[in-house]
Amino acid sequence: MLGNYIKLTIIRSRRSNILGLMTLLLLLSMGVFSCKESNNKTESTAENTPKVVVTFLPVYFFTKAITRDVADVEILVPPGTDIHDYQATPDNVKAIATANVLVKNGLGLEAFLTGTVKNAQNTKLVEIDASKSIKVINSISPVEETNEKDHKHEHAAGNPHVWLDPVFAKQQVINIRDGLITADPGNKITYEANAAAYIQELDNLNNEFQQTLQKTPNCTFITFHDAFPYMAKRYNLKQTAVVEIPEDQLSPADVQKAINAVKKYKVKALFSEPGIDNKLLTSLSQDLQLTVYPLNSLENGETNPQYYFQAMKDNLRNLATGCK
Repeated sequence: MLGNYIKLTIIRSRRSNILGLMTLLLLLSMGVFSCKESNNKTESTAENTPKVVVTFLPVYFFTKAITRDVADVEILVPPGTDIHDYQATPDNVKAIATANVLVKNGLGLEAFLTGTVKNAQNTKLVEIDASKSIKVINSISPVEETNEKDHKHEHAAGNPHVWLDPVFAKQQVINIRDGLITADPGNKITYEANAAAYIQELDNLNNEFQQTLQKTPNCTFITFHDAFPYMAKRYNLKQTAVVEIPEDQLSPADVQKAINAVKKYKVKALFSEPGIDNKLLTSLSQDLQLTVYPLNSLENGETNPQYYFQAMKDNLRNLATGCK
């Protein structure tokens, strides 16, 4: 009897081990299959993610705010690099060659694009002009001149700095949104929802500018970059630019232009790009007894789309203070 019991126990134990082994193998096979399926889904998602290239930082803000995580967005011109004279790199050509969408500010700002897009030979590339349908201006107050005329950097298509007007920034967001929907209709709902949220913030920003700057109408301010005529027109201010593009070092002619403008327009403040430490500008402000305030053209800074609002609110505070 004892022998039979031992034999029966061994048989049951073997059966249990076999069943356990079979269960383990089944679970392992399911896990492997699940991993493969998960990897395949990840690879498929990556393949279907639109690749979007944008020219420079302000366009990146708007495009990234609309796409968020449903598209890969890459900047061609590194933040802080002067886009006015930018020369394309082989990496730029490669990026455009493999992109689905190219978003540009337009208005002739990205002169480097023409040859770069041609060299990329991407026949399926969708190009979005963010400034489509925006009424272009050249300047509100003309760039102050001395006897030395220099139009090297004159914008033939009009002043391109439309993103510094919150209302025109809203139109740029709409243009980018519509272009992305055309290129990638599968993400239409996401693009519309994200754009609507960002547009609401732009509307709030515009209201804040209006309410604040209506207290200082017709204020004339001098800048060392002809980037703010749209903002000036929108909020009933007057910009007088001494130079058309920002310079690390002012020339004696630039200093004379500033002196002429101060006398002519009786300005209350000078405005310069943040981060520019120019001794001549500092000396000039001291001689004229005027304060220099930073005014950000948003061509440099953080890549978070919310940085646009942070920098623009800083601009508003500085304008309001300088115009008192």
